Amino acid sequence: MATALRRPVPHDEHLSLVEHLDELRGRLIVCVLALVACFAFTFWQNEAVLDIVNKPLEETQNLDGKERSGDPLEQNARFQIKTAETFRAQARSFGDQRALYERLADAPGTSAAERRAYELAAGTAAAAQRSLTEAAAAVPTNRERQPVTLGVAEPFTTTMSVAFYAALLLALPLLLYQAYAFVIPAFAPGERRVAIPLLLMVPVLFLAGVAFGYFVVLPRAVDFLQNFNDDDFDILVQARDYYKFAIMFVAAIGILFQIPVGVLAVTRLGIVTPRQLQSNAGYVLLGIAVLAAVATPTPDPITMTLAMVPLFVLFELSILLAAWINRVSPPGSLWGDDDEYDEDVDEHDVGPPDQTDED
Repeated sequence: MATALRRPVPHDEHLSLVEHLDELRGRLIVCVLALVACFAFTFWQNEAVLDIVNKPLEETQNLDGKERSGDPLEQNARFQIKTAETFRAQARSFGDQRALYERLADAPGTSAAERRAYELAAGTAAAAQRSLTEAAAAVPTNRERQPVTLGVAEPFTTTMSVAFYAALLLALPLLLYQAYAFVIPAFAPGERRVAIPLLLMVPVLFLAGVAFGYFVVLPRAVDFLQNFNDDDFDILVQARDYYKFAIMFVAAIGILFQIPVGVLAVTRLGIVTPRQLQSNAGYVLLGIAVLAAVATPTPDPITMTLAMVPLFVLFELSILLAAWINRVSPPGSLWGDDDEYDEDVDEHDVGPPDQTDED
């Protein structure tokens, strides 16, 4: 356990198999504890987590009337809004009538019979005003689209699943650090110069891809899918399917954002050069378009373009970065210059003394 909390084991420190297993066990315990702590937090705040995941779905409902939708649920929601507005307007009108009748009843020269008639009319207007005000207040205020559940235990199990995925995302930096700390000692100092930056880029690019997918691409995809032929269907979204779709969608965008890691890896391995990648940018653009089409299961060209643009920008930036790194450290091998190995060889590669003939 203490090994898992301190820095990685030095490369020149030799551990036995039992010590390696003990270090692995300690780091796994830290990962489990971190995941449990994050899950406890996300499950405690499960309503906030569900609100975040539901937001793209809620924004697809057209209630402002700017676009006439054939979705019966949206039509019913708009009817409720207009009904509440009508009730409030009528309540204000009856309030004005009540005030008028009360002034007429108190006006000088009004006979007793007229006063009684005005007071009766004012009472009737007041009763109508109260009834309409109560009716307007009773109109449902939560008219936004919400996912539905079909089973008795589905609300609980779905909430647990979403909270777990949120906890996994929250604990990702620590989990990856534990993985790096266990693997990095296997790399020589010269190898670490390339391995560590690549390993650090993976979570950063993944989180950037998840954020881009959630804030930019997912709302557009959900809006297109939910409003497609909506006048022919009563569109009800099952919670389990929607959360699975949202999680897989943003995860796919996060994986696609690993393009710079792949470009740097193949250029440092010497498989291709940055110039060759640049000259074949058209084929790369075609491949990115295919990947974007697979990751965004919508025929909407705008959604696919939103996913393609950052991927192609990342590809171009990674080519520039790879070219700069190659100028600084030519890719003779994956790891560049191995000065440390040369020093080790100079120190340890000592052959037998020359046998000279004294005679």
